[in-house]
Amino acid sequence: MKNNVGPKRIVVGAHYGLGEFLAQRATAVVMVVYTLVLLIAFLTGSNFSYEGWAGLFAKTWFKLFTLATLIGLFYHAWVGVVSVYQDYIKNVGVRFLIQTASAMWLIACAVWSVQILWSV
Repeated sequence: MKNNVGPKRIVVGAHYGLGEFLAQRATAVVMVVYTLVLLIAFLTGSNFSYEGWAGLFAKTWFKLFTLATLIGLFYHAWVGVVSVYQDYIKNVGVRFLIQTASAMWLIACAVWSVQILWSV
């Protein structure tokens, strides 16, 4: 009987999840920083009307920061749902269909978000 515990443990796999783990942490940091910037803009602002918020989102740097955050959000969501699908949906065909539908939904939301963001 082999001892497969402790320092003599046989490690298998190619660490496929490490990249996704790091990507989720990086996108989470971007979303937290964006939330803080938005909160500071809200707390220090005096014009709480549509014109005030439109003025904030009209700035190019803020549009780009929002776009980066949205891309991070959609990638973060993609990694999360794929992990859940792989864990709980064992039928490969069903999982493929659900992942494809999720990808199409996230891409549609991303396109719609960009359209909304650049129309301001």
